[in-house]
Amino acid sequence: MPSDTSIAAVPNERSSTLATQSRWVVFAIACGGTFLVSLDSTIAIAAFPPLREAFPSSPASALTWVLNAYTIVYAALLIPFGRLADKVGARSVYLWGVAVFGLASLACGLAANTDILVMARVFQAVGGAMLTPASLTLILTAFPPEKRAAVVGLWSAVSALAAALGPGIGGLLIELGGWRLAFLINIPVAIALIMYGRRLVRVPGGDFAARLDLPGTLLIILALGALTYGIVSVETTGWLATPVIAGFASGSAAVLGYLFWARGRRDATIDLALFNDRVFAFATLAVLVFGVAFSMLFLGYFLFLIEIWQFGQAQTGLAVMPGPLTVIPVAILGGRLVGRIGHRPLLLTGAAGFTAAQVILYLTATETASFWAYWFPLQILGGISVGLLLPPLSGAAVAFLPATRFGVGGAVHNSVRQFGAVVGTAVTVLMVGQTDVNLETFRGLFVVLAGLGVLTGLLCLPINTRPRSALHPESDHDR
Repeated sequence: MPSDTSIAAVPNERSSTLATQSRWVVFAIACGGTFLVSLDSTIAIAAFPPLREAFPSSPASALTWVLNAYTIVYAALLIPFGRLADKVGARSVYLWGVAVFGLASLACGLAANTDILVMARVFQAVGGAMLTPASLTLILTAFPPEKRAAVVGLWSAVSALAAALGPGIGGLLIELGGWRLAFLINIPVAIALIMYGRRLVRVPGGDFAARLDLPGTLLIILALGALTYGIVSVETTGWLATPVIAGFASGSAAVLGYLFWARGRRDATIDLALFNDRVFAFATLAVLVFGVAFSMLFLGYFLFLIEIWQFGQAQTGLAVMPGPLTVIPVAILGGRLVGRIGHRPLLLTGAAGFTAAQVILYLTATETASFWAYWFPLQILGGISVGLLLPPLSGAAVAFLPATRFGVGGAVHNSVRQFGAVVGTAVTVLMVGQTDVNLETFRGLFVVLAGLGVLTGLLCLPINTRPRSALHPESDHDR
């Protein structure tokens, strides 16, 4: 694969943009990779029951590492690879990430035992962590500043849609060709992305003058990896078990160590000056909280339909699709509005709608299934709310970042969201993941979700990205 420096036809500035047609080609190829990674992360959930049947001699604790190994490695490496994309160029990092992900998917599909499968999932996570921040950088460098809010929102919506569609698509693939097909299906897509990406993606290269902060990178990997390990261990061991305490203790120590190391260093893997940007700081805090909420929403609804309404696996996958399918059109419309009114009105509306949906569920949910009259309208309300929250938060986070910080800024934001999702999954399993759950158990989940919706709205209040031209037309470019 060629290096980004071989692209002579592109001006040597990170902020340069492309012709309209080329921009959308870059967008499609970049979103192809993130769609693949997000889809695969939840397809693996659908593959878990067949894996237990395929490897009956493997204990359930070993099989959980098919999911947890991916989660831990992916969360730990997002930020370092985002920094690498800023330095050596997003195109190279993206294409190599797709290649690693595709080869690892082949290894997953051919795995003869759980040890090989878990190792292959680790390499899948490496590929996913490479291509995710690089894909965002590709999009940001391809589009002019006035278009970035809309396209970043759409990029985030595509990722959220893929994650939500994963169990449904995974169930279908498993019925057609077994659990191996759920991984092997990635290979032709990866090949197509590499072929078209090498030929059609033309964006500026990286900031080769920037130094790589090896000590800081290692501390970040240790911090995120250890904290994520501690959280995923809660699901099987409880909060006071040794693995949980060790994960939290070592992760917290690594965080403190990084803060000490990075203070005053402009070449740090995460320049702490990023958080001087008020919009970035609050958008990242808000996405942490909503990352918890979104993960709890998705898994909690899935379990509600299975445990309370007694839906089957495939039926449940279809029943949760209306909400995610609503996200894309809402994100497109929201992206058009952001340029006129900023992100905050959309974010507050989304938080209010999300909270309202949970309150309605708490007050009215029954053990009698009613899809069209009850569940479907709530799915649409939830989809609209997520579409007004998740994509705009991603757009707001990078709205005022310099071009040389697109990769690491987007990676920090997405890593925080991923960490929130890990927390949300662990909390949901503890609350409603047992065999003796009932309607009252799920009412408690809906209360927690409503509280997270309110907290997300409060954190969105300081996010002011309203264009100055809306108030002072004469100062449109005075930022």
